[in-house]
Amino acid sequence: MNIRWKVTALVATLFAILGAAALLVAQEVLIPSFTELENADANTAMRRINKALDLTLAQLSVSSADWGNWTDTYRFAQDRNRAFIDENMTAIALKQLNINLVIVTDLEGRYVTLATTDLVSGQPLSVDLTSRQELPEGFPLRARLQDNRPARGFLRTNRGILMMASSPVLNGFGAGPSRGMVLMGRLLSAAEIERLADQAQAHLSMSPTAATGPRRRLVASDDTLQVYQTFNDVYDRPAFTLRVDLPRGITQRGHMAVRYASLYLGAAVVLVLLLLAVTLHRLVLAPLAEVTRHAVAFGRDEDLTTRLDFTGDDEIGVLARELDRMVERLAQSRHELVDQSFQAGFAEQARGVLHNMGNAMTPLGVRLSMLQARLRETPAEDAQLALTELERGNVDPARRPDLEEFVRLACGQLAELVRSIAADVEIMSRQTSVVQAALVHQMRSTRNEHVIEAVRLPELLAQSLEVVPDSARARLVVEADRSMSNVGVVSIPRTVLRLVLQNFIINAADSVREAGRDRGVFRVGADLVTEGDRMQLHLICTDDGVGIAAENIGRIFEKGFSTKSKETNFGIGLHWCANAVAALGGRVWASSDGPGRGASLHLLVPVVARYDVPDADVKAA
Repeated sequence: MNIRWKVTALVATLFAILGAAALLVAQEVLIPSFTELENADANTAMRRINKALDLTLAQLSVSSADWGNWTDTYRFAQDRNRAFIDENMTAIALKQLNINLVIVTDLEGRYVTLATTDLVSGQPLSVDLTSRQELPEGFPLRARLQDNRPARGFLRTNRGILMMASSPVLNGFGAGPSRGMVLMGRLLSAAEIERLADQAQAHLSMSPTAATGPRRRLVASDDTLQVYQTFNDVYDRPAFTLRVDLPRGITQRGHMAVRYASLYLGAAVVLVLLLLAVTLHRLVLAPLAEVTRHAVAFGRDEDLTTRLDFTGDDEIGVLARELDRMVERLAQSRHELVDQSFQAGFAEQARGVLHNMGNAMTPLGVRLSMLQARLRETPAEDAQLALTELERGNVDPARRPDLEEFVRLACGQLAELVRSIAADVEIMSRQTSVVQAALVHQMRSTRNEHVIEAVRLPELLAQSLEVVPDSARARLVVEADRSMSNVGVVSIPRTVLRLVLQNFIINAADSVREAGRDRGVFRVGADLVTEGDRMQLHLICTDDGVGIAAENIGRIFEKGFSTKSKETNFGIGLHWCANAVAALGGRVWASSDGPGRGASLHLLVPVVARYDVPDADVKAA
């Protein structure tokens, strides 16, 4: 067991003992007292809500009493004058009174007039109490019509809970006889609930369905204490339930106090141990473990792309930064060495091919020159003339024997020349076989294993741009798609793919120039796919150049094929790319929507290893 685990085990044991003691004291002594305080606070909050509701109903009672003991109302109840309705039974009047409905009835409970409004929109409000011509039979407030007593309470309606108050219609001096009743109501809406909660300074919610069980009850959870109270309507039946939510701050603070007290019991010992463990972990153990994992990763994977990026000024921070610089220099040196080796190998192969081809082609050239000279000395044309003259049939008899002798001698000379040429052709065929053997040997050498390097694709694209001519770079805006970074670090033949991307970029620049534009866009995207049982890197290089005609899609990688000028292009760039990628076990293809609509070149190459791929999606090709 190392030091880190020893320190951790010791600290955990001490905390377990002290925590058990603190929990025992809290459960048996402190927490019950905190719970009693919270219950008392919750009941006080609900009493404030009751008080706020009583005040609201009292306000409604005052408003209904003002209208009931109003001379104009008293006169209207007798003569039903229209002016009273036009002036007072309006949405504006109801909004000023902050009520949703007002009903004036006669002594029989029949409606004399009524008005409703939505306090938000100002539109009439459909309430089942107003859809009839009189108060319902058995309605408790009908009994108050005869004894001239005010009343108030709650009523369940189709629009929710209605707070209402009624007063008798009197003569303006508080005297009778009563001519009916004024009933005013306000819906217990969400805004009204919020207003009540603000008055009581508590979190309040309402359930339109009355809860079963006791009229008031408390429900406690870990974080919240809930007080439920059920209110009856004017029929003395449960109408709705209000719930007050109180955070259990007292208990939570009690738990916190208990934890602090428990901590303080062993603070003298625990603090020293904790500081020691934290200091060792933060300053020594964790940084050292990170440096160790980093060094082991370099030795195991040869991935020279990751960095520690430590910012500390201590010895481990200095060591980490020096290790990063060493790895960066090593990666740069390795790239340069691989590039130089690749170019040197290319040059050496080229020299070998040229030397072998020169040795084989020199005798071929000598024999061809000799054949050309001997063919020029043959009497073929003179023999043809002699034959033509003999065929005409009007030859001088004295001249005919000479012409026939000349033709015989010429045919013999031509036959001897054909035999000599056949021997030379056989020798030239053997020399051609030597050339073919040299080419076959060279093709075998190109299939040797390439150097595999761990690279990040955006860096590979930047390296490819370094070897692109300035004229091509000036014509393109080269963009690396986010998918290039998402792929992360992959192990691929960097030198070959760098040259392939270089050819793709130059080809895209030429395509933009042929499209007649000064500047275009070359965008590179990437993803990892599975083809067969191997992981493959898929690069998509898209440009907005002149595009590719449908009949040329399958030919652009052929040797010698090019739609550009033969004076500046020999049709070997993309052909070399196809051969180079095929030698790696991959393939290339092209796609385009047609002339003038740009083109895409696709490259698929096996991935030897895969490192640090945080967000890449591996798909089936």
